[in-house]
Amino acid sequence: MKKVFLVGAIALFGAMNAQTFGLKAGMNVSNLSNSTDAAKSKVGFYAGVLMNAPIAEKFSIQPEVLYSSKGAQSDGGDVKLNLDYISVPVMFQYNATPSLYLEAGPEFGFIISAKLKVGGGTMDVKDTFNGFDLGIGLGAGYYFIPSVGINARYVAGVTDVVKNNPDTAVRNNVFQIGLTYKFMK
Repeated sequence: MKKVFLVGAIALFGAMNAQTFGLKAGMNVSNLSNSTDAAKSKVGFYAGVLMNAPIAEKFSIQPEVLYSSKGAQSDGGDVKLNLDYISVPVMFQYNATPSLYLEAGPEFGFIISAKLKVGGGTMDVKDTFNGFDLGIGLGAGYYFIPSVGINARYVAGVTDVVKNNPDTAVRNNVFQIGLTYKFMK
């Protein structure tokens, strides 16, 4: 029994040492599908932390916790809907080369704020939006050096973000581009 415990402890220690942690931040270009013809893309930002853990020679899993600004705006920009989320993407990555990876996975979003800006006024509209948002992400990244890289991801919304909306599902769609920094051991 002691040998099993020792082997398990060594394996767990090895897995813990293989993990890397990091920071990421960048730009969101978001829109709401099926909202109105007048809704255009809105530029926002995202920032947060990540943990990357190898699960096989060419595969890893990367959960993240991000602040993510989403929403849409009118053609002239005089009406803006700002939806702020804590997003938790869990990306499964295929490491094509030591520097290049492809990724896909779910993104779980929890709304923290929803503001509608019209002209000079702002209204809190959080009560009209669902508290949970689910999306599917697909992306790629490239590390210039082992600790610094660039990444791009598209997240297509799966769930309706508007409460009590039986007619047409309104979904978040976001394109992200940003930088990643990994803390090296």
